[in-house]
Amino acid sequence: MEAYNDGDFWCARGTGEDIFTQGETFEELVENVKEAAVTHFGEGSPVPDILILSEAKVPHATVAAG
Repeated sequence: MEAYNDGDFWCARGTGEDIFTQGETFEELVENVKEAAVTHFGEGSPVPDILILSEAKVPHATVAAG
């Protein structure tokens, strides 16, 4: 799943499956992702591991020379 904040909600969309969900907080989003996966794959079906990818801005970060 790829997660992002659209300014109002946290949203997640599947990167290999046709799944989309959202939540007001990141924690709510995680719960909704689990529910959406069960709904998509069917009750009792094994749900694959879920990895949520998101960009994050780090304020006052320093770029290290390499």
